Amino acid sequence: MKRPDIGVIFHPACSPTQLPDYARRAEAAGFDELWLWDDSFLPGALTSAAVALAATERIRVGIGILPVTSQNPLFTAMEITTLTCLYPGRFIPGFGHGVAGWLSQIGAAPQSSLTAIEETVTVVRRLLAGESVTFYGKEVHLDQVQMQQLAPMVPPLLIGAMREKTMQLAGRVGDGAILTETSSPAYVRWAREQMNSPEKQLVVYTQARVNPDGKAARDAVRRVLMERMTWAEPHLRAAGLLEESKALVAQYGLEEAARRLPDSWIEQLTVCGTPEQSARAISALAEAGATSVVLQPGDGDSTTLDDYIRYLMPLL
Repeated sequence: MKRPDIGVIFHPACSPTQLPDYARRAEAAGFDELWLWDDSFLPGALTSAAVALAATERIRVGIGILPVTSQNPLFTAMEITTLTCLYPGRFIPGFGHGVAGWLSQIGAAPQSSLTAIEETVTVVRRLLAGESVTFYGKEVHLDQVQMQQLAPMVPPLLIGAMREKTMQLAGRVGDGAILTETSSPAYVRWAREQMNSPEKQLVVYTQARVNPDGKAARDAVRRVLMERMTWAEPHLRAAGLLEESKALVAQYGLEEAARRLPDSWIEQLTVCGTPEQSARAISALAEAGATSVVLQPGDGDSTTLDDYIRYLMPLL
């Protein structure tokens, strides 16, 4: 089995002043990718990507994801062109639905989020290829729009996906998909089936805690995993845990349910435990179809990178 690319997330809750050193340390440790989020009300991912790329020499930098209605597709293509001209082969833009509540707050909620993704990715690809684009869709409207400078290459355009229709769109229109945390091997296999594109990229985010004390690593992720499980219905259904997880929360409430999470569930839904257990979890995701496995630290906890570097990377 081919080793998947290994990535790590720089959480946007961290200060952007930490990003250059974080990116350099990730690169020096052998990570292939560094991933950023464009979450509302936090530092911007496109400018952060420029900072991370400028601070490093080799590591690829991805954004997962850019909410497609947050800016005009032309301006998205302009930003992608700039980064790809300066750092060819190192920038990976990802597009997605965004958080509906946040988009409503800023007046950017689409009539159809799925249509907005399809039209945006289609138009951005055409603009990056140098076409003059006239497009009158349901969400995107351009009239004879053409880039005046082009990058030496068009980067892969990925789509963040959770459910069946977006997975299928990622296989049809995108160059691959980005899966959220709580992705088990079973869910990754299901995603591959929905995409119907075995050759395309499949980037898998995963909560990751690594420690020689496996129990301590699992305990550190219990609360955050339980919170994520409340919205991860497709993930849990694929893993065969949906009804059991609902029953656990209904009986005990969120806090106690987190303490009672079976270790076997944590093993399926995260990369948590001893270094050896974590390495096996990454291998299982790769065998299921992940081309990149991206380690997600605790919210705003940049120190988790130290544990990845010390305990896990030597095994990979």
